[in-house]
Amino acid sequence: MPIHTHEFVETYKGLVGYGLDRETDENTLMVYFQMVSDDETLRALIKRMDDDELEMAFNFIGGLLKRHFSEEEYHAVFLKDEHH
Repeated sequence: MPIHTHEFVETYKGLVGYGLDRETDENTLMVYFQMVSDDETLRALIKRMDDDELEMAFNFIGGLLKRHFSEEEYHAVFLKDEHH
């Protein structure tokens, strides 16, 4: 059974657009992240990224996780490691 979910993008019926209000911005970002993390999309995108772009994406995501998650949250929420 998979441990990762992508339910939001499948059920969200609201506006997808940025700059209207905080709630719409958050929902839009969730939709974009889930759409870009689709296996087919990500495989195609990653193959086209140069080394600098790969590093920039890795550092950006890692930086967000480090800045906003405690170590416990990182393991429980991101890594899905309940036994840490």
